Amino acid sequence: MNQTAGTEVLPSVDHLDPKHFIIIKGAKVHNLKNVDVAIPRNKLVVLTGLSGSGKSSLAFDTLFAEGQRMYVESLSSYARQFLGRMEKPDVEYIRGVSPAIAIEQKVTSRNPRSTVGTSTEIYDYLKLLFARVGITYSPVSGREVRKDTVTDVVNYLYSFAEGQRAMIMAPLHIRPGRALADELKVLLQKGYTRIVADGSVLFIEELLDGPAEQLAAAAKSKDLEILIDRSAVQFDADGNPDEDNQYRFSDSIQTAFSEGEGICRVDVVGQETRTFSDKFELDGIVFEEPTVNLFTFNNPYGACRRCDGFGKVLGIDPDLVFPDKNLSVFEGAIAPWRSEKMSEEFLRPLLKNGIRFDFPIHRPYKDLTPEQQNLLWTGNQYFQGINAFFDFVESQTFKVQYRVMLSRYRGKTTCPECRGSRLRKDAGYVKVAGKSITDLVLMPIAKVTEFFRTLELPASQQQVANRILVEVRNRLAYMERVGLGYLTLNRLTNSLSGGEYQRIKLATSLGSALVGSMYILDEPSIGLHPRDTQRLVSVLESLRDLGNTVIVVEHEEEVMRAADQIIDIGPEAGVNGGEVMFQGTWEDIREQSADSGRQVTMPQGNLHSYTIDFLTGKEQVPVPKFRRKATSFIEVNGARENNLKDITVRFPLNTLTVVTGVSGSGKSTLIRRVLYPALGRLKGETGEEAGKYESLGGSLDRITAVEMIDQNPIGKSSRSNPVTYIKAYDYLRQVMADQPVSKARGYKPSHFSFNVEGGRCEVCQGEGEVKVEMQFMADIYLRCEGCNGKRFKQEVLEVMLHEKNISDILDMTVDEAIGFFKQAEPKLVEKLLPLQEVGLGYIGLGQSANTLSGGEAQRVKLASFLSKGNSNKGTTLFIFDEPTTGLHFHDIRKLLKAINALVDQGDSVIIIEHNTEIIKSADYIIDLGPEGGDAGGYVTFTGTPEEMVTLENNYTAAFLKEKL
Repeated sequence: MNQTAGTEVLPSVDHLDPKHFIIIKGAKVHNLKNVDVAIPRNKLVVLTGLSGSGKSSLAFDTLFAEGQRMYVESLSSYARQFLGRMEKPDVEYIRGVSPAIAIEQKVTSRNPRSTVGTSTEIYDYLKLLFARVGITYSPVSGREVRKDTVTDVVNYLYSFAEGQRAMIMAPLHIRPGRALADELKVLLQKGYTRIVADGSVLFIEELLDGPAEQLAAAAKSKDLEILIDRSAVQFDADGNPDEDNQYRFSDSIQTAFSEGEGICRVDVVGQETRTFSDKFELDGIVFEEPTVNLFTFNNPYGACRRCDGFGKVLGIDPDLVFPDKNLSVFEGAIAPWRSEKMSEEFLRPLLKNGIRFDFPIHRPYKDLTPEQQNLLWTGNQYFQGINAFFDFVESQTFKVQYRVMLSRYRGKTTCPECRGSRLRKDAGYVKVAGKSITDLVLMPIAKVTEFFRTLELPASQQQVANRILVEVRNRLAYMERVGLGYLTLNRLTNSLSGGEYQRIKLATSLGSALVGSMYILDEPSIGLHPRDTQRLVSVLESLRDLGNTVIVVEHEEEVMRAADQIIDIGPEAGVNGGEVMFQGTWEDIREQSADSGRQVTMPQGNLHSYTIDFLTGKEQVPVPKFRRKATSFIEVNGARENNLKDITVRFPLNTLTVVTGVSGSGKSTLIRRVLYPALGRLKGETGEEAGKYESLGGSLDRITAVEMIDQNPIGKSSRSNPVTYIKAYDYLRQVMADQPVSKARGYKPSHFSFNVEGGRCEVCQGEGEVKVEMQFMADIYLRCEGCNGKRFKQEVLEVMLHEKNISDILDMTVDEAIGFFKQAEPKLVEKLLPLQEVGLGYIGLGQSANTLSGGEAQRVKLASFLSKGNSNKGTTLFIFDEPTTGLHFHDIRKLLKAINALVDQGDSVIIIEHNTEIIKSADYIIDLGPEGGDAGGYVTFTGTPEEMVTLENNYTAAFLKEKL
């Protein structure tokens, strides 16, 4: 392994046993410098190091890529043609590779029908559970719906004493177009001899041969029945039903159900008459029998008829009808009734007659009881409700003004029929222990877990449900352990953050209980509060204890502490990284910290590891010397989107504000769904619809622009790159066009762009590679033969800037370009410096944007605002969503410096963050909680970090104390 930990010299990888180690020899993928490393099998191993040091290159592009390639190579040639050829990573050899499963941050599902329940397979088990042991209850009477069987009727008969006489009958159905006489002749041919008319037994032959009056009288009877059999209840010597007697009853009852089209009547002579039905019906309603398809919203059979299984419909949005809930009905709370005409016709009867049914017309809408609010929609005999009003408007849509009015109050609303569960209404009639599947999917997972933990079923049902319940309980428990107890099973997968999606995949993997596999995870702690990180660690340990090798690319200290081994890649990023700086245990690092004389020797001798320095406390992110005081604020009043509990929050301006709280407490909802869209619409910068809130106030005039710097890609095109995004490429093209050779040949700046015709290679259209479409196989990308991957025509490449052509310059990293052009092109360096300041010195100038991670894309956006091109400098509100994603401690320090530069130039910054290094550096903290999901959505604290650490029973404060 070529390095020493403490004083112990570790053996070369060539002599290690692949049964105990996954051995990588001579890895040269991307920036890796001929790395040799042995990863112990069935252990929890953390790969760490600076952002861009080569961790992902080792974990995903080398180890996982080889695992996948070996799997594909093991398949038949027929199967391989559909999967395409996978390149072997640039490595001498890899031995001891297990089947590889990579769990990355990307939310790969864009399917509008994919939910948390379907992604985790929990919903599949729930469907099976309800189909097998669910009991249907009538919505009318609340009684159990069941169909009677032959056995039920036989058991009923044998509940009477020996010798009890009974008649078994079936309703006589006269077919259309037939008279009673015709029907009786058919019965006679079938072998029946008697019918019962209004309780009297009549012989069929006598009716047919007798006087016409007798037949006519029988035809007028209310109840006409076929007498199938008459017999007496008999028991044998042991007190059990007599076998012959039992067979006779069973056969007669089966015949009765057949002739009576599902109905059988039993007259226990002298006792009672009872009707049995083998139809699944009650209270005049025919119910669907529970099947798996009944609970499948992706199937037309089970999908809600109104919303087609999407859970949303285009309907009247209550928030548009009642835009200001602080107003009373008298003050005009009902927006569509504010005009003179509508007020006279619809509002006046309510105001005039409200006293008759005790309606408080002067009370604010938000203070009305749910019954009173509902009354406004339904109306009563004194006034027409809002529903009737919109029915009237819809009837008038041939007039343009009514169409306009209707569109003003329409929006995507939760489907009222299925409550957003996507299932047909009658699926909700089927219940297990009093809960329908609709109830369960709308409950937070934490409550669903509790429901199944305490679920007790009758013995017969328990036998059927046993195996299903084991799977459901296991998967729900894992979802809670990875910190996702606040989600509902109905939550759309495409609405999850990258970290949430990754943890769902992790929980699903645990539920599958694979053994002997190699799991490679990319920062699973993203989006997790330190409290929840501890739970995550226990999940990773469970995965390891099952007998798997768990390799985690991670910067979180808590995860490193739990690791069986830490591998640090460094020393710097990009071309200055790609070497193994340290491999050992947390104990090795701890001992080094305790005994400064005993160094953990690095293979590179005098080079030091930033990771070790931060973990041992030699380096740290400094606590700010002073906290900025805010003089002006923006205020969001009455935010109640998702789990927010009608909260009012003040955001200070010209400061660094951190919004924190446990996972699922409502941070992203408050900032991303309420504040950002509301401010953006006000400033005309976004058309995104804001979540539910009352009003926006405060010093709004102090903000001229609002910028969301999230982890979405900076460009979807392969031609998009960082140097274009920060506007440095415009300057570079101009400089290239100003060179003597360019002027002599008449080259314009556009000749040095690969996006337009002119100087780019037209064979590959500036892509550098050509796509070869393969029928039935994955497309293959080959280096362009026209330009040899340089993207430009040969004559354009002859234009030199300090002995570098345009392709050479784009191949440089930011650090290399800054060093090379420092003296010659200071303006270009000035434009590139922001990328270096945010810790992206290692990325290539021409690197394709779709190869950047979410965290890298976010920092490129930040760099673009640090440059001098921001026209709204000093009056912009920047919102960062977890900017520490993918960042090492060393890089967090750089990031904070860059963010503070924005605040120092007069801008305001709000950061959604869990990282305690960022929280301790804030001027102002807004903490949401106290828990996630339904138990969250409250503001639990506002103030400085020093004020926060004095709190008791606050999760964030508990972890912040260690840092201040």
